[in-house]
Amino acid sequence: MKLQTKITLLFVVISTTGLVLLNASIFYFVSEFNFEDFFKRLEARVNLTAEININPHKESAAYKQVRTRYLEKLENEQEHIIKLDTSKSPSYTPMLNLPDDFYQNILEGKKTRYTQRNHFYAGKLFNIQGKKYIVIVTATDPYGFKELEQLKKVLLIVFVISIILTYIAGKIFSYYTVRPVRGIIKSVKNITANNLHLRLDEVNGKDELAELVLTFNNMLNRLETAFETQNNFVSNASHELRTPLTIISGETQLLLKGNKVTEEGKASVQTILNEAEKLGHILASLLGLAQTGFDGKKQNWSKIRVDELVMEVADSVKKIDPESVIDIDFSALPDDENLLYTEGNVNLLQLAVSNIVLNACKYSSNRPVNIQVTAHEGRVIIIKVTDKGIGIPEQEQQHIFEPFFRASNTSDFQGHGIGLPLTLNIIRLHKGSIGIRSEEQVGTEIQILLPIA
Repeated sequence: MKLQTKITLLFVVISTTGLVLLNASIFYFVSEFNFEDFFKRLEARVNLTAEININPHKESAAYKQVRTRYLEKLENEQEHIIKLDTSKSPSYTPMLNLPDDFYQNILEGKKTRYTQRNHFYAGKLFNIQGKKYIVIVTATDPYGFKELEQLKKVLLIVFVISIILTYIAGKIFSYYTVRPVRGIIKSVKNITANNLHLRLDEVNGKDELAELVLTFNNMLNRLETAFETQNNFVSNASHELRTPLTIISGETQLLLKGNKVTEEGKASVQTILNEAEKLGHILASLLGLAQTGFDGKKQNWSKIRVDELVMEVADSVKKIDPESVIDIDFSALPDDENLLYTEGNVNLLQLAVSNIVLNACKYSSNRPVNIQVTAHEGRVIIIKVTDKGIGIPEQEQQHIFEPFFRASNTSDFQGHGIGLPLTLNIIRLHKGSIGIRSEEQVGTEIQILLPIA
């Protein structure tokens, strides 16, 4: 998930949480206000009912007139007066199906309210001329509930509209927040091994973005120095190191051809020549390993047909090792020839595949080696090299791509431990990958996966 999307979602989540709490608070306080107002109206009627109906006197008519003239009749309004008989237990006969706690609170002189769905009850204890009465007034509040339902609909509509507006605002906010980061990413993508002198444009201020740009530029300074050092080595090592080796090889060959060395000394000279040639091979591999550390744009890049590449590799391996037996399996080739093309440097890819095939022939003592080419889901080309050789110990398989590493069971075979690291660098340079499966004394299977052009 992209950072802009994360910021938008976080903005929406925070805003939604705030809106939910705000709407819930509004609904709660409005409903509480409505209920409180309605109960106060009921309690006023409780007092008037007691004044009018219990022991009427001269002022009762005035109360009745006020009640009739100034107080509207509530919906389903009913009045209930219960006279207490202290000689009995309980001292009252319930006239309404209400909880005992309701009556008990009234008897204790507490403010008593009760709600049952849309029915509201208010009661009070009156002590008039030594006699006690319970007065209860009940009514329904359909208008209040309608107002709450209407408020709920309004809040819901406002909530939905607010969420939409919040999402739009979040998109705009995240776009302008991430825009400097996108600019940095775009600039970094344009910097490769060929233009490490480029730097990111400095950002004014002392915020995190300015610090990020400064960090990138410092890193590019170090990378440029490291690449220049490597480039100088790759450019000069071939001449500086190969020239002495060529002289050593030439001089030792002259010594062997002439009669300047005794028969006993010829063995030593031959050893020097063999070791010089071996050192030359190691040097060539190291130079190749160093060269594949670049991004590939200095190489000749073109479309390569993989089945033709495999046949060329098989021919070159047979020239190097005439006793090798290579079986090429094209039975699983895709019908569409376009799925057989990858993009890269043909010489480097041929070197990478040749290293794997040569290893397969060498470590299987020239038993048959199978090479199969397939395509998977129209996305990758798979080159599968299978041998029936000595295999690789399981605990050592994770180290085979490390330079100069050789498995513990390869002491009878010549090698330098550079071929597979070089191969891995080349395949990674072509945005591919390598998989391996091996078992001792059974054989090894190596798969090269390359993207389809």
